[in-house]
Amino acid sequence: MSTGKLQTLERGIALLRLVSQSPEGIRINELATQLELNRPTAYRIVATLVDQTMVRRLDDGRIVMGVGAYQLGARSSDSIQLLARPVLETLAEETGSTSFLSMAEGDTCVVVMTAEPRETAFNIHYKLGTRHPITRGAAGIAILASRPEQPQDSEDIRFARANGYSVTKGQLHKGAVGVSSAVRLKDAGLTGLEFSIGVVALEALDIKLASKAVPAAAENLVKALS
Repeated sequence: MSTGKLQTLERGIALLRLVSQSPEGIRINELATQLELNRPTAYRIVATLVDQTMVRRLDDGRIVMGVGAYQLGARSSDSIQLLARPVLETLAEETGSTSFLSMAEGDTCVVVMTAEPRETAFNIHYKLGTRHPITRGAAGIAILASRPEQPQDSEDIRFARANGYSVTKGQLHKGAVGVSSAVRLKDAGLTGLEFSIGVVALEALDIKLASKAVPAAAENLVKALS
């Protein structure tokens, strides 16, 4: 590997570390100044990291951590990784269903953590890293419902916004029923990251039970992070 490539790698790692230490986000000109880079170089590094989903560029120009960094255990997301596990395990046991934590990444929703109940004969196995359109499935709809209202919002999104949880049937897998709620992290120092928590099972899912347990789990995670 050439010295130039090593230097670029070092700069990329330094930039990623600086973003991870800026939970409210940081602008490219600030990155360039703190890392003593010219702005074109900083832009190129950020663009590469955006392509690899390691960082995200918010609408106002701030750079925050992305789903790729989250999956590698980046510093800005360590707390939610550690605290979500017991919440998911409790939710799985309460509902007898596979529970999961999902994260928005552009127009997709990514499964970043799962838990399965111990005492059920059959569970849906939700693979980590599974992606699906954010407009389909309970997890993505719950996240969309946490955003400002839009004219094009579907009935599923409107229902989730009004009730605090989403319910979908067979949108991603035939016979699968999902219930999800957004994890509202505005005061948790995780700017730009959008999560939802939920459960999925086959047609036997107790929706009445899940519609109470899932929002409660989302609230418990937010309280743990605060």
